[in-house]
Amino acid sequence: MAKGGAGTLRERVSFSVRNEQDDGYGNVASGWVEQFQDAASYTHLRGGETIIAARLENRHPVVIRVRASTKTRSVTADWKLTDKRTGVEYAIRDVTHDVERAYIDFLCESGVAIG
Repeated sequence: MAKGGAGTLRERVSFSVRNEQDDGYGNVASGWVEQFQDAASYTHLRGGETIIAARLENRHPVVIRVRASTKTRSVTADWKLTDKRTGVEYAIRDVTHDVERAYIDFLCESGVAIG
């Protein structure tokens, strides 16, 4: 993935974690609670058999890059990511820190069940 400065992080995303609560009747109600928003950049994956197969199933794999911070370092594959401009929700499949630990890349997929 190419290095980029602050100017390349032109998108806005939010990170949410699943919140489960007892509804008082013995049932567990769950939903997503936004934790924070951050600037991001997108790299749409385009080739290879796995990527083509995903697209045929209406899944869209993408790498979403954010600047590393205390907040972004806490994100795991149990969270979800939402594009604030389009409202598209992404399941986080993998979290990778770059070598210099300045950025974090999230391998995400839209069009799939989240959580």
